[in-house]
Amino acid sequence: MELDTLITKHLTRYFDPNKKIPEETIQLLLRYLRSSPTTVNIQPNHFHVLESQAGKDKLADALVGRFADNAEKVRNASHAIVFTTRKTIPDKHLQEIFAKERADGRFADPEIQKGWEAGASNFVEIQSENYGGDVLHWLEKNTYLVVGATMMAAASLGVDATPLEGFDRATIDEAFDLTDTDFTTTLLVMLGYPDETRVSRQPVSRFDAEKIFTHM
Repeated sequence: MELDTLITKHLTRYFDPNKKIPEETIQLLLRYLRSSPTTVNIQPNHFHVLESQAGKDKLADALVGRFADNAEKVRNASHAIVFTTRKTIPDKHLQEIFAKERADGRFADPEIQKGWEAGASNFVEIQSENYGGDVLHWLEKNTYLVVGATMMAAASLGVDATPLEGFDRATIDEAFDLTDTDFTTTLLVMLGYPDETRVSRQPVSRFDAEKIFTHM
């Protein structure tokens, strides 16, 4: 999709339930999602990909109370993804990352890999200090970076992606058996194609450039 089109396009609020993302397209998008960059390659996420109606209904049923209006978005989307984030970064997770990097040959020089591992470990400690021990705060920032990149990747494939914050974290965690695990729900993303009869034709409203840009 052309960038000029994205500039004037509203996020899709209403999906066409009769339009399904082709399997080869969704697999390509998931390949990109898997490769999305994170700070020091921390990879704090696990993704629940809901492609069946039963899977989407499970999520929609957990959108209750003041968030019930969002259930339609989930049910009508072609796919939905529950983006979850690690609550902490234990040393075991870091060692798994380092082992995978070595196996993949990320660094040609073992000494460079060794230095990278020391630096990455130190950076995790720094971030923990910066956020008063609330590492989840930092890790969820990485999740939002991944979501933003995934939305642009979806647009490049002609797929609409709509992020959703309107949910109760505890309710979603319970529905997907996350409550007593190392992960918690951060964001939901709906994927699919818009219901053309309900697309907003009104202009996008944003602050003027003079208000938000400082050129130096």
